[in-house]
Amino acid sequence: MQTQTPVRSPAAPHTIADGSGPAQPARGTSAASSPEVFGNIFIGIAGMIGAGKSTLATALGKHLGIDTYYEPVADNEYLADFYRDTARYSFAMQVYLLNRRFQQHQEIIWRGRSAVQDRTIYEDSIFAKMLAKTGLMDERDYRTYVELFRNMSNFMCKPSVIVFLDVSPEASAERIRMRSRDVEQKIELGYLQALNDGYQEFIESISKVIPVIRIDYERFATAEDMAEVIRREYLDASFLRNVTRFDPAR
Repeated sequence: MQTQTPVRSPAAPHTIADGSGPAQPARGTSAASSPEVFGNIFIGIAGMIGAGKSTLATALGKHLGIDTYYEPVADNEYLADFYRDTARYSFAMQVYLLNRRFQQHQEIIWRGRSAVQDRTIYEDSIFAKMLAKTGLMDERDYRTYVELFRNMSNFMCKPSVIVFLDVSPEASAERIRMRSRDVEQKIELGYLQALNDGYQEFIESISKVIPVIRIDYERFATAEDMAEVIRREYLDASFLRNVTRFDPAR
């Protein structure tokens, strides 16, 4: 597996946008699981809807004693409209998410502390691309979205590593059913299959820019297991990499 040296951001003004602050690290973390074991690390959790990103982010945050950032769901004012009339609200939804995720991403860098993030800003491009491919986003809107993403990416420091929770569309559908969020109940298997195809393309592309650890989450179900996987697969490897900018349209 290919890896890269962790990004260490320079000191920057402490700026926090409303509603985007992290869950603070748990006190009393053992020395063995302290963030110093990893250095200053920015872990992004990626995966399909219902893959277990929030659960893993929470567990890792507590186990490592680092800040945890969550995907904006409860206060997403476009979410219900998006699922009710996807074509009409697709562009507004994607711009809203891109803005919120950028706000969160930059806060992680500005704070200069180790952190784990539930869903990365890069994954938003998967949804936008899929919406455009399926005719649920106007091609003009998609071009505008891609240009906006590219401009914003000029100001983004990359995560140290992305942990990809690989689940099938069928498993994703079952987990969505089990967690019973009202706005998600109309999600069809065909949508999840198209989304999964997008994720496979995304992982192949993003791994050329950011080291990716691909995990069958069923096999590594505890924070201790995942912390050991990250340590072994990321920190113990050595490599040289030509870093390029991630292109959301590819």
